[in-house]
Order: sequence, then C-alpha cells, then structure tokens
Amino acid sequence: MNGLKFPVGISNFAKIRDEGYYYIDKTNLITEILESGIAEVTLITRPRRFGKTLGMSMLADFFDVRKDSSKHFAGLSVSKNTHICNQWMNKYPTIFVSLKDVDGISFNDAYAQLSLQFADLYKEYAFLLDSKNIDNDDRNIFQRIKAGEASLPDLSRALSTLMKMLNAYYGKPVILLLDEYDVPIAKASSHGYYTEMMNIIKPLLSTSLKDNPNLCFALITGCLRIAKESVFTGTNNFISDSIVRSNLKESFGFTQNEVDELLADANAEAYADTIRTWYDGYHFDTADVYCPWDVISYLYDLQRNPQAKPVSYWRNTSDNSIIRSFIDCASSNITEKLETLLSGSFIVQKVDDSLTYDYLHSSEDNLWSILYLTGYLTKVRNDALPAAIPDGYSALIIPNEEIKEIYETTVMKWFADSAQASNRNALFTAVWSGDSKALTQEMTKLLRMTISYHDYREDFYHAFLAGIFTGAGYVVESNREHGEGRSDVIVKDIRNGRIAIFEAKYAKTLNNLPDACDLAIDQINKRIYADDFQDDYDDILCYGIAFFKKRCLVKIK
Repeated sequence: MNGLKFPVGISNFAKIRDEGYYYIDKTNLITEILESGIAEVTLITRPRRFGKTLGMSMLADFFDVRKDSSKHFAGLSVSKNTHICNQWMNKYPTIFVSLKDVDGISFNDAYAQLSLQFADLYKEYAFLLDSKNIDNDDRNIFQRIKAGEASLPDLSRALSTLMKMLNAYYGKPVILLLDEYDVPIAKASSHGYYTEMMNIIKPLLSTSLKDNPNLCFALITGCLRIAKESVFTGTNNFISDSIVRSNLKESFGFTQNEVDELLADANAEAYADTIRTWYDGYHFDTADVYCPWDVISYLYDLQRNPQAKPVSYWRNTSDNSIIRSFIDCASSNITEKLETLLSGSFIVQKVDDSLTYDYLHSSEDNLWSILYLTGYLTKVRNDALPAAIPDGYSALIIPNEEIKEIYETTVMKWFADSAQASNRNALFTAVWSGDSKALTQEMTKLLRMTISYHDYREDFYHAFLAGIFTGAGYVVESNREHGEGRSDVIVKDIRNGRIAIFEAKYAKTLNNLPDACDLAIDQINKRIYADDFQDDYDDILCYGIAFFKKRCLVKIK
C-alpha cells in the first residue's frame, strides 16, 4: 500500500509526526476550541477508540510551553492560522494526564495505580522543586506525590497543587488536559468500591476546575458524562460536547472524505465498500463518521495480506462490564428489543447523555443510553425513518457489521451464560423423573431468557439444549453418531447410571408443535438411538422436543 506507515495503537502525536506515520489532519480541533469562545471547562465524550487520546496528545504538543513543536504542525491546517499559532503555540504551561490505566479489583489496587500515575506525572516537572517561587509546603507535597507516597488528601489535590506550582513558576495560568476521566469511576462501579473512588475523583476535579485562579482552561475526555454526582457541579462556563450535541463533531472519527483520501493514498479504493459496511455508520450529532481504530487496523492487515477479511478490532478494546451487568438482570422486554436490533431493524428509546453510576440500573432506558453513548448503537437519521418519532426519543440501530458481529457472539454468549447460571434444578429433576410437562415449562422459561436471530435456526436450538446441561456435572454430546444416525443432544449422568437423549425439531407454526414433537420421537425410534446405551445405563430417557420461537413442547418416548 505505497509503503504507508499506519499508526496502529499509537496515540502519541509527536511520535506519529516525527516517525512519518500516516496522519489524518485533525488540527481543526485546535481552531474550533480557540475560535468558538474558550470555555473554562469542556467535557468531550465519545466511544472508545475514536481518537480522543491522540487528539489530547496533539493539543498538549501544541500548547505546552516546554516544547518547540512547530515542525509537528508544519503543513497541517492549524499552521495556516498564524494568529492562533503566534498567540498559543507553546505559550502555556500544560498538564496532560490520562486515567485510562487506573484499574484494580479492590480500592487499594486502584489507589496504588492512581498514585503511580501522578508520581510519573510529577517527575516530568521535577524542575519546579528548584524554583524560589514555589511555596515550601507545596514543595513537600510535591515530593511525597513524586515519590509515590501521597496521602489521600495529597492525591485528591494532585492536579490543583501542580497547577498552582506551574503558575508560580511561569507566571501564567495552566491548560489542563485530562483524558479518560471516567475510567476509574467505571472500574470502581464494576468492582464495588465506587464510594471510595468518588471520594478521590470529586476533590481531584473540583479543586482543579472550580474557581481555580491557576486554570486557563480545561479539556476533559471520557465515554460518559457523569451527572448528579457533583463532579462538575458549580464549574463556571462548563460545556459538554457529546455525540448527541457537538461543536466538534468531525474532530473525532474519520469522515467519508477523510476515508476516501486515505484509501486513495493507500491505493486501496477496492476495499471501500467493505470498510464502509464494517466500520462506518456512526452518527455524531449531524456528522457521519467511521471508527478510526478499525479503518487503520484493517488497512494495516491488508498491507500484509491483501486477502485479509475484516474482523472486529474494536471488540476487546473497551470494558463491557456495565453492559454485561444489565444482561444479568435482563427483562423479556430487553431480549425482544435486542432481537429486533439483530434483525436489522431499529428501536425507539429515550436517550440520556447524563448518567450516574450509582443509579445506573434504576431504569431500562439507561441500558439503551449506554449502548448508544459507547458506540454499540447509533441513531437512525430522521430522513430514513418511515414516520416521525416523539420528542425526547431516538430511533436506535446497530451501526455496522462489526458491531452486529459483537452482538451475535459476545452479547448472545452473555445471555447464554446468564441462562446457564440460573437455577436449573427443577429442569434437571423433570428430565430424570420423566416429567415432560414440567420439562416443557422449565425449557420455555430458559428460552425466554435468551436471544436469537436469523429466524431461530435449528442450530440455535441445538446449542441452547447443549448449553442447558453444560457445566452442571453431566457429560454432554452433540450430533454424535448413535444407532443408525446422529442424535441432537445426549446427556449422560454417569454417576447415577442414566442418560437422556434429545431429538429437536423446529415447528413452522405454534400449532405444529405437537406434530413436530411426534416426528422427533419417531426419528428416535426408527434410528434406534437408544440401543447403543442398553448395556451401560440403567435408565434411558428419550425426549422429542419441538421449538417455535420462544415456545417449546417436550414429549417422552
């Protein structure tokens, strides 16, 4: 592909420019921020892997007074604006820090990570310790944080302390660039130490953002806007820029024109339709964008193998624990809507871009808001809708083939795992006692906890049947040859010397369930599936089971 260097996994702007990696010019972000009237605090929320960290790295390179970065911006759009460059380029003390790696299964683990993150940040500014303009008390706090020995009060004011010292050193207020601010909160919510983490994050942000004379302005990025938790309450001149309402809509993600230019430069126009089908489809406010991580990753693979097939690069790059937590308590309403989405249609939902982790599960609407805000769903354009939708609601749809594949694999597996984790004792009792009526009831309950697509293919039901017994102490065989054919599912209870044989059929209508069940029993008889087990098992139970969508009927031979 013409020898282009694709920056897969590289979010350091200076490195991309210094080492000749391909870069799509996003320096319009600088112009938009500075010319639209600088807000004291701007929160930019976007899904993961849409270029937030690279954008913040670019801003840091542009503003930081410690650098001479004019060569990095040569030839880019911002360089044509001499007024902005003369006034702002490398003129202000700038703090750029990311919280994306602050994680831990306990608060102590996460606290240690946060302490190390700020220790590394402070080491960049060790020169401040030699300044006569620095207060001695601040110098002592600085040394504790830099050594990784910060107390909780020290750490909760780590940003405001550093900003105060930088202002004293340079005589200028500080530009703060805080990346992925919500990651520690999300991790804490998932692992059960939410309150403890918020006791650090709240003062960390409030002391640096609210009425801080050392602040020039702040840009903060994350996936979600955390509301009702006073993280940003009281902050003057606060602006939220999200995929719902945005002034920076084309600054994150690749536009169609940018992808067209990229493919032309890479001599890869032949892959345009594939890339569009798999990685396009996101609507940020009024802009249509591709996921940049996916586009670059696929071109990188094509460069090495022109026959490479598109895959889901995005799947394992974000934490899905919040979505999984909804699946574990999903209602039948959620399963029906997911099936609607998987069929290629849309659902109409309320979307709230201001969420709160401590009340996340208080409403089903929050699930759809999270799926939308984190990139698992996107809005349908109004001109593509068959009819107007009510005010305050949005039509949501799966954006592309990549995300659809994630639903068809990961999300469906979560549903299967959730069904598997439910209490199946009544079902097992029905199986081994030969109670086909109770077995019908229990099977139907589990069916309603799962999701399917592609019109409920028979292989879905085979997998459903096998999954019921997997992990419950039984030996499960699927499509193994017995007698004169292959039975669908065999369940062996070796310890108690018993076996259950299942033959499944799909009924075309609800009324056809009994006939399909009889057909399954007849097949068991004609192909003598049970004969192979006569010598080894005391009890052999043969079941014919018929399915129609989320209904089933079980008969015993």
